[in-house]
Amino acid sequence: MQSTPQQTSELKKACINCGAELRYAPGTTELQCEYCNYKQEIPPALDDFQELELSNYLNQLGAQSHSEQITMLHCKNCGANQHVEENYKSLHCVYCSMPLVVEDAYKDDWILPGAVLPFQLDQQKAHQIFKKWVDGLWWAPNKLKKASLDPQYTKGLYAPFWTFDAQLYANYTGKRGEYYYVTKTVGSGKNRRTVRERRTRWYPASGSISGFIDDTLIKASKQKKGVIPKKVAHWDLRKLETFRSEFLAGFVTEKYTIPLKDGHLEAKKEARNIADRWARRDIGGDTQIVSSIDMKLSKETFKHILLPVYISAYRFKGKRYNFFVNGESGKISGERPYSFWKIFFAVMGVLAVLGVIIYFMNRN
Repeated sequence: MQSTPQQTSELKKACINCGAELRYAPGTTELQCEYCNYKQEIPPALDDFQELELSNYLNQLGAQSHSEQITMLHCKNCGANQHVEENYKSLHCVYCSMPLVVEDAYKDDWILPGAVLPFQLDQQKAHQIFKKWVDGLWWAPNKLKKASLDPQYTKGLYAPFWTFDAQLYANYTGKRGEYYYVTKTVGSGKNRRTVRERRTRWYPASGSISGFIDDTLIKASKQKKGVIPKKVAHWDLRKLETFRSEFLAGFVTEKYTIPLKDGHLEAKKEARNIADRWARRDIGGDTQIVSSIDMKLSKETFKHILLPVYISAYRFKGKRYNFFVNGESGKISGERPYSFWKIFFAVMGVLAVLGVIIYFMNRN
């Protein structure tokens, strides 16, 4: 049964004391008013999050179930599709900071998220991590640490991902390699010496493997700018909660731009990599060659999940630099400027030391 539009994702939560909009307080199960500090407990989910049957959605049979409408803004600069809460005073793309035009807002259907990993760090903590990172940069200009870095441009984003589960079965053929060593003499005259040389005996191998693949994580969005670095794109999926719109309050939510079918193709590539690793483990020996794998996936399910990341940028001498903080672990990755003069004088110093060493070596 299709959800009533806006029933789940866009229901605003107002403070019963002052009427202001409540926001999710990271690391808790509470909504909080930033004006009067009123707190409201988020009710626990009645059910665990669901794994949806993949074939129904790929065949469009289940496309209308577990779906709803959401108000979206499309960034014409980087292509991100994002739902921006009304309480943001200035609407700018969370990825590239270009202005978003409210009049361009439109309604769009999306597969309702099945699970969400709530933010564990608040905006202030994310900005502290960023400032500590800046203070520890080598070769950065001294003035960078004194630059005006406004925390309001650090925004929390729930980024969309697909996860896929499947039962894997495969037949394989290949070879098992076992090492052995021979002693041989090489060189001649004074350079004549004995060495041990490793060689490999190969034996034919074949067999079958099977197992369950759980939560293959595939990103569900792509942008021209501001791509979340792999360095910070690691979350503990054991902390996933059944989707509740309260966790989104006060944050930007991005809509997937990579369709489910394309995400499934990427998941199948990863499944083949997993099958290759399992086959090599099954073959054993010291080294392996996998010649062929006939892989079949069954009982395939998926879910649309939202994962937390803080995204922002700072300007230094007119140039924009992006940085990202994982909203669960606090891991940071970012772009940074380099000081030409620091690097120049360091290189000159090294050359000067080498020159002195060479001078004294030549005198001796």
